[in-house]
Amino acid sequence: MERRSGILKVLHAVAGEGVNPAPDESLFGSGLLDSFALPDFVSGLEQEFGVTIPDSDLSARKFDTIEKVEGYLDAQGK
Repeated sequence: MERRSGILKVLHAVAGEGVNPAPDESLFGSGLLDSFALPDFVSGLEQEFGVTIPDSDLSARKFDTIEKVEGYLDAQGK
């Protein structure tokens, strides 16, 4: 749950404080994020979790839901 709170912290910084999406809700389909906000979201994740996310991974599909972000961070070992 600690990881999820970190992801939400970054999402709040990028999309606004009042957002609380369900773990499987599309962040892009719901309008919380768009292609312009994706780099800011990913940069925030890098800072929050101490990971480096290559530009080749900047895809809405990889970061579309809280669950997908958690899976991505799991794959990075964070």
